[in-house]
Amino acid sequence: MFTLKIHTVDIPQPPYTTTVAGASNPRSTFTKHTELNGVVHLFRNLPFTSSSSSVNPVMTLWNVATRTTIVFIVAVPNYLSVEEFVAFCGRHVEEFTDLCFIRNDAVEDRYSVLIKLANQAAADGFCISYHGKRFTPSENEVCHIYFAQLVEYTDSADAASIPQPGYTELPTCPVCLERLDHDTSAIQITHCDHSFQCPCISKWTYLSCQVCRLCQQHDGKPTCAVCGTSNNPWACLICGFVGCGRYEKGHAIEHYRQAQHCYSLELETQQIWDYVGDKYVHRLNQSKVGSKSIVTDHQSSEGDCGDKVDDEFGGALFSSKVDTIVDEYNFLLATQMETQRQHYEALLAEAKGRKKITIAETIEKTEAERTREIQHKLEELSKETKAVSDINEDLAKEQESLKKMYKEIQEREVSLLKTKDEKIHDLQEQIRDLQIYMEAQRTLAQSDETNELKGGTLLGVQSNPSNTKKTPKRRARKRN
Repeated sequence: MFTLKIHTVDIPQPPYTTTVAGASNPRSTFTKHTELNGVVHLFRNLPFTSSSSSVNPVMTLWNVATRTTIVFIVAVPNYLSVEEFVAFCGRHVEEFTDLCFIRNDAVEDRYSVLIKLANQAAADGFCISYHGKRFTPSENEVCHIYFAQLVEYTDSADAASIPQPGYTELPTCPVCLERLDHDTSAIQITHCDHSFQCPCISKWTYLSCQVCRLCQQHDGKPTCAVCGTSNNPWACLICGFVGCGRYEKGHAIEHYRQAQHCYSLELETQQIWDYVGDKYVHRLNQSKVGSKSIVTDHQSSEGDCGDKVDDEFGGALFSSKVDTIVDEYNFLLATQMETQRQHYEALLAEAKGRKKITIAETIEKTEAERTREIQHKLEELSKETKAVSDINEDLAKEQESLKKMYKEIQEREVSLLKTKDEKIHDLQEQIRDLQIYMEAQRTLAQSDETNELKGGTLLGVQSNPSNTKKTPKRRARKRN
């Protein structure tokens, strides 16, 4: 199932109120129709989503569950005017109820068309008649039609690019759509493989599609928009972002996680990878019409992309036998590629595992060596600490001994000072007594009453009681 989100600021927007004049004459011009300037985003539902237990409808335009009365033509070449497009639709114009031409200013070479038909039978008939048909016999551009289950309009570019749950965005470039396989794009037949130097790519999208320009680039190799490496470049099929592969720095898959653009083209091999389905979804068997393969010549000077089919086979469909062979071949090739991918990813995982084990062993060995070194240093530090502790103990003991000695010396000094003071005091007493004695003798010698004093007794001066024990007894002095 397919849905549309259209980023536009134009008013009014469909559902349309315009009418069509001259419906009885299919080649008459429209007097009224809707024209919008905007960007169209095409979404398809993801197969086998886990949110639903039932099997999703098969991705084909002819499944009843996927058909509606609204059809969307992805790309109409710009050289086809509105009147010429109406003429191209022929008698089916009578069944149109609404018609909208959507033009993108950034895309000058094509425009899109949204048509609402009167009933489902008319929509089915229009799709059967024009899906896969060339717009003009002389040109290679093909009409690709999708049934639109839902059409939303928004004036926000960010909102328009966000898919609904269970849906993913498809490219609107017709060449990029044809690169995808039938299960993804619902395009069964292609007349060109759009390889390198393909003229139809330049004709269709040289001015508008970044991916096609990268595929046709001659000068230099595309580089990653993030890290600048030119190894293994991948281009987003939706917006043209160029990133490196998962075996480099993985900027392509990082872009998918951020923008939800799940289709990426490997520029070296032209293979398309689906990140959601985790598989390749590029068209494996291209350029087939009828029951014969078309041999392509990418360097053909005629510039017709190698389309050499006779006119009698131009509109033929695949026969059932060719369909069966193609499906079996595609399934076998996809299975073998998936097996090879799993094999090489297993080898890569094994190599990564061995690398992790080696790194872990190296880290463990290094940590063990560092632990031993630290333990050895701790033992040395413990020994040094013990030695310092012993030294401190000895110093403490010596300090205590010195304190005792100092105290004893102080006590001796105090005792000596005290003894010296006592001696000094005793000497002072003796000097005083001697002075008194001498003064008395002098006095007696000068006295007139010397005779009266003869025969008297001289008494000594009583000394201080505290010094009686230490002071020797004085002799009584007799008179002369």
